[in-house]
Amino acid sequence: MITKGFTYVAFLLFFASLLVLAEKKSKSKFFNYVPAIVLLYFTAMLLSTFGVWQNNKEITAVYKGLKDNLLPAMIFLMLLRCDLRKISKLGPKMIIGFFSATISIMIGFVATYAMFKGFYETDTWKAFAALCGSWIGGTGNMVAVQGALNVPDSKLGYTLLMDSINYSIWVMFLLWLVSFSPKFNKWTNSNTKLIDEIGEKLSKDNEEMRKEIDFADIIGLLGLSLFVSAISQYIGGMLPQSVFFQGTTWTVLIATLIGVVCAMTPIAKVPGSSQLSNLMLYTIVALIASRANFLELTKAPLYIVSGFVILGIHAILLTISAKIFKLDLFTCGVASLANIGGVASAPILAAAYSEALVPIGVLMALMGYIVGTGGGLIVAKILSIM
Repeated sequence: MITKGFTYVAFLLFFASLLVLAEKKSKSKFFNYVPAIVLLYFTAMLLSTFGVWQNNKEITAVYKGLKDNLLPAMIFLMLLRCDLRKISKLGPKMIIGFFSATISIMIGFVATYAMFKGFYETDTWKAFAALCGSWIGGTGNMVAVQGALNVPDSKLGYTLLMDSINYSIWVMFLLWLVSFSPKFNKWTNSNTKLIDEIGEKLSKDNEEMRKEIDFADIIGLLGLSLFVSAISQYIGGMLPQSVFFQGTTWTVLIATLIGVVCAMTPIAKVPGSSQLSNLMLYTIVALIASRANFLELTKAPLYIVSGFVILGIHAILLTISAKIFKLDLFTCGVASLANIGGVASAPILAAAYSEALVPIGVLMALMGYIVGTGGGLIVAKILSIM
């Protein structure tokens, strides 16, 4: 049994590295549907269930100190890729498609919670808000909402279960729909010419960016992100506190704002922010999973059914929006997966239509990083009233 704080963190990071290497080296499509970060959560949760480490004072202190300080830094780095000026190049129809997907997901969470409210555990609305943050943006947004609402790590077990099972089936469903694109586009009376032009333009922009990462890039971004974390926590602690807007909530929102602003400066052109933010994300997810326990997941089937109900409502509303705004299937599918799957899977679906459209999938997924945390908190506010 692990009892030392350093050994605890070292083991989690070493284990995370093995999963990432397995994902990179594997030729199997398994990791397309079950990413390494999901496997990390469930495996760390399983090890916690078997008592591989002891949640004593030393490990708890290391856990809290590392998680609380890395979270704002990760949010800042994650948002450095989200340049609002590039997003504006997507054009009105794709932005309408993205926000149609976002709003329909939020409505899905609220409606599903209202339907099954009597069957859920206490404070399930917080876990739903965290998952909503993930299904609008990504795992980083889920962690941000969790931190903002002080959701117990044990409550995220259901959230990750839904995020894994429901998400995997949704990815397969959207890939299956690709062949129906001509019929769908004819039904909505959409025009795909503009999409091809935007895809080519974004590809040229990406080719001009510097790809190699050097030591100055890494240490500069690391130092800046940790400083932003310290500043965000300091300012967040000084702002007015309420039941909903606590110090952690303010910290997350401040780090988000700084990240969005800096994404429009030369800082965003420094390579390495994606790699560093992913390192922090995997660390935080491993820490959260290490405090959860499979024995607490007594109502797993209910939550999985709830996930499919949310996706069903999302699909119906997005289809209606496609008909109203004359959106094509590519826009709807990638907008949906940009929200629910994020940067890891939206480009895969985009490539299924055409490799030239991959940059659109990436950019739409990055939009989710901007609105994911705020969207999750809005849903949290609505569900808390219910």
